[in-house]
Amino acid sequence: MSFFSNLSTLFGTPSQPNQQTQKKEFKKPKQKFNKQNKQQPQGKKQQNQPKPAPVIVQPKVDTSEIMREAKAKAREIILEAKDEALALRSKTENQQRQIARQIEDQQRELNRKLDKIDFKLSKIEDKEEKLVKENKIIEKTKKDLDKTRDKVLERLEKVSGMTKDEAKSILVDGVEKKISKQLAQLVRQKEEEAKAQADTKVQEIIVDAMKHGATDYVAEYTVSTVALPSEEAKGKIIGKSGRNIHTFERYTGVDVDLDYSATEVRLSCFDPVRREVARIALQRLIKDGRIQPTRIEEVVDKVRSEIDKITFEAGKKLCFDVGVYNLPNELMKMLGRFKYRFSYGQNLIKHTLEETRIGIKLAHEVGADVNIVKLGCLLHDIGKVSGDEEGSHVELGVKVAKKYNMPQAVVDCIAQHHEDEPFSGVDQMLVYIADAISGARPGARYENHDEYVKRLHALEDIASAYKGVREAYAIQAGREIRVLLNPEITKDDDVTILAVKIRDEIKEKMTYPGTVTVNVIRELRDGKVAT
Repeated sequence: MSFFSNLSTLFGTPSQPNQQTQKKEFKKPKQKFNKQNKQQPQGKKQQNQPKPAPVIVQPKVDTSEIMREAKAKAREIILEAKDEALALRSKTENQQRQIARQIEDQQRELNRKLDKIDFKLSKIEDKEEKLVKENKIIEKTKKDLDKTRDKVLERLEKVSGMTKDEAKSILVDGVEKKISKQLAQLVRQKEEEAKAQADTKVQEIIVDAMKHGATDYVAEYTVSTVALPSEEAKGKIIGKSGRNIHTFERYTGVDVDLDYSATEVRLSCFDPVRREVARIALQRLIKDGRIQPTRIEEVVDKVRSEIDKITFEAGKKLCFDVGVYNLPNELMKMLGRFKYRFSYGQNLIKHTLEETRIGIKLAHEVGADVNIVKLGCLLHDIGKVSGDEEGSHVELGVKVAKKYNMPQAVVDCIAQHHEDEPFSGVDQMLVYIADAISGARPGARYENHDEYVKRLHALEDIASAYKGVREAYAIQAGREIRVLLNPEITKDDDVTILAVKIRDEIKEKMTYPGTVTVNVIRELRDGKVAT
């Protein structure tokens, strides 16, 4: 860059002095012209006389001096250019030498690595050759051993007079005879130990499952209790001349007992829904304080309209108590009806809580699918509140489960929890066991003694009415009916046909807790005496 800047300086400077000299020379004639004008007398003025043109004098330029300066500057510029060229050349040569050294270092490193690789490859080849030689030696030794063994066996066969297979069979037979007695004793001992341990383990599992099935849910059967804030509230409930209590009883359909306690009111009714409506309405009336016939009717009507919401909340709470959170709302609403449904004195919510907790514990113990068992226990009695009157609660429950797209394993749990179908897996069997434990435990269910006796007689009468039945016995508290046929007037095919007929008639005419198993027996006996 200094080279070109010097050139611009060289050829740009002479123009400036020429312009200045021209300006200076141009001003001198003006001054002379003005002096001439001043020397003219003022009185003698010539009109229309043209003014003289100014004389321009060209300045003299010294070219020799300019050329000397230009040559001097040119020499300086050339010297600077040579210096810069030498510097660039030396810099480039240094860079080339550095690059060459780097390439040489890399080449030496590559050669060193290649030498190592060659050395390793040579070692590997040596090892492979050794392995091949050793394998050949091993194969040869193996062949020699085989030949030696064959020779030894031939000699043994000649000496013993038996072949190898004959000697082997004799040896095995001798060992079996020697240890057969010991094996039998050992097998019996292990079987007895396994049975003893199995019985103990089963007892522990069942007891532990029943312990986990204990719930603190309190079901109200035919009586509900409402707490009073004070004894004065009874007067408001009765009203003037008893008009409030009469209106309440007439409009709700329940009996109100005020004499049970000074701070409690008892509501009695066989219909749990009506009793629940009356309980909630009375609580709201007591809290509001305005107890009068018109207000009673308004509150009762409002509670009746909210019973679906109350039912849904009960079903939602039941699902959350057993750890199920993803059921459809309609299904939870149906489960909420368990709050007002009883099966032979056992509230269905309490029964479902017990059974589900027992089933979960059993599933954990035996390694079954906990989620399937949990859903199966929760929904096993859903058919009892489905609202459809055609079919048993098992069949209705299967329809409900399929309607809401429950897994097939859960549907099987519902269909098999009364052994209407053979068990398809361990999960279904655990639901059946949990249901049996909850329903058959002492105090879980009850019924009137007279009704109980009538039911057993009715079962026996249904079976005895068929032709060919010799005797019929209702056993296991009415859970089984045992029918004995007369073998002389019946055939083997009649056993199956008669069992189906008795089962269908019991399902059509009888009401019973759980299930009733029909067992039909046809037995032919003959005895002779030898004298």
